[in-house]
Amino acid sequence: MPPLCQMEPDCYRAALRILRHRFNSTAELRLKLRARNFDKQTIDDTLTRLTEEHWLDDERFAGSFVRTRAGKRVGPRRIARELASVGVADEVARKALRENEDEERIRTDAIALCQKKMRTLVRRHGPDFIRTNEGRNKLTVYLLNQGYDAALARDVVKETTVVEH
Repeated sequence: MPPLCQMEPDCYRAALRILRHRFNSTAELRLKLRARNFDKQTIDDTLTRLTEEHWLDDERFAGSFVRTRAGKRVGPRRIARELASVGVADEVARKALRENEDEERIRTDAIALCQKKMRTLVRRHGPDFIRTNEGRNKLTVYLLNQGYDAALARDVVKETTVVEH
């Protein structure tokens, strides 16, 4: 293993190569550098330097992540779970979600997803399926899995199934 003074520039360059492709959370970058066999102290020093130089910022990462995922019609609860899975602190995730909160967009996205899933279910099971409890339950569970609140999911399913059929 090279001496620490040699490892630090290598670790820094490796981190910049990783960050060149996309933002990463501090925890994600730590794991990736650890997988490249850099020692803990070198990684810590590198992460501190990257943070000071504004290459690494969990708040900026979380904000970008929320905007990207919301643009793909992913609900707030699922986004929060995904942020937690990449090591973003709960407080940072909540702040990013609050800053990008748009109730109207969330509801519109949930309706669009419900309509899309409904078309799939109608094709697969027939037009009467969505009028059954099983059909409505499938739609509700789908929206819950996509990260939408239970009350919103129920309202959207009720509204969409009445309007569509």
